[in-house]
Amino acid sequence: MSAVFSVPSCIVMGSQAATQLAAHLLRLKIRRILVVTDAFMVSSGIVPRVLDPLAAAGISASVFDGVQPDPTTQNAHDGLALYRSSGAEAVVAIGGGSPIDAAKAIAVLTTNPGPLSAYEGYHRIPAAGAILVAIPTTAGTGSEVTRVAVITDTKRQVKMMLLDQHLLPTVALVDYELSLSMPRPLTAHVGLDTLTHGIEAYVSLKASGMTDPVALSCIRLVSEHLVNAWQEPHNLTARAGMMLAATQGGMAFANSSVCLIHGMSRPLGAVFHIPHGLSNAMLLPAVTRFSLPGAVARYAAIARIMGLAGDGADETVAVDALVAGLEQLNLQLQVPRIRETPGITLTRFESSLLKMAQDALASGSPANNPLIPTAADIVQLYREAW
Repeated sequence: MSAVFSVPSCIVMGSQAATQLAAHLLRLKIRRILVVTDAFMVSSGIVPRVLDPLAAAGISASVFDGVQPDPTTQNAHDGLALYRSSGAEAVVAIGGGSPIDAAKAIAVLTTNPGPLSAYEGYHRIPAAGAILVAIPTTAGTGSEVTRVAVITDTKRQVKMMLLDQHLLPTVALVDYELSLSMPRPLTAHVGLDTLTHGIEAYVSLKASGMTDPVALSCIRLVSEHLVNAWQEPHNLTARAGMMLAATQGGMAFANSSVCLIHGMSRPLGAVFHIPHGLSNAMLLPAVTRFSLPGAVARYAAIARIMGLAGDGADETVAVDALVAGLEQLNLQLQVPRIRETPGITLTRFESSLLKMAQDALASGSPANNPLIPTAADIVQLYREAW
């Protein structure tokens, strides 16, 4: 079976990568841009710092900072309106996964008629959108190198997953120094999101010889650097390691697909507004335990590369150690249970279970899981994570 491996045409990785923005825009003959970001990125000084050199290069920027956590169809249409009114020629995303995903939606809507829901699913976007440059500020989603965007349709209370080659950024500027401002909880949640990307990419039924080495490298880097980045926010080695892991995780899962954890995570976020990285972290141990029988050898390899089991450990011992290690990691990084999330009651949770299970299956991601679940299985897994 053939395998596709798609990444941006240019990825710049490392310290000061973001300072190359003007050079790449000039190379692409871009003089007017729309910057897609959120209010914190502006108030923290990150967006002004990235944009400051542009004026001297003759490049003008309009800033749309209305992206909310887990971006919505409204965010995309508001950003599109500013793109058109400002005369922008390209889109530059600065921020975590939410601004980057919103920027992807805005970029494709510049050339494709709405509604965005028409493009939900796989390979449904007819035409390439505006040039997109992605500058991540969190070591988590890997969205800067993926052909995937997740946008919440507020009318249906559904997180839409869009996968299409036209969503792939043209340039990714991956500068770990921009991640230094991440608070400890966000470092933990997006770091576990990265780990989830590596694990699911490796056990996915669509995994290939192209994605396996990248997924395993992502897992190894998270194991080496996440706790240090969480404990010591200004540890440059740890931040650089996590930013590399996040980009590799994005490269891996975008080309082999995510699985059940992501399928269950999206409805949890859509209904209860739990940030994506946190919902993945909440589900990671329970869903891994469920999925083990479908890929014992691969989960055992993950346990070994994470240092949770020795090279000679029996597979059964290794996979048990993996689940225990993931549970311990969540405890160490102070990841709450679903029941500890403000505003969620058991009554509301129980009444939402069937819809969330059905939405998870409808997303398509659970079909890539090594053990394919039923709706009843998913309901039980939500309860285990409660």
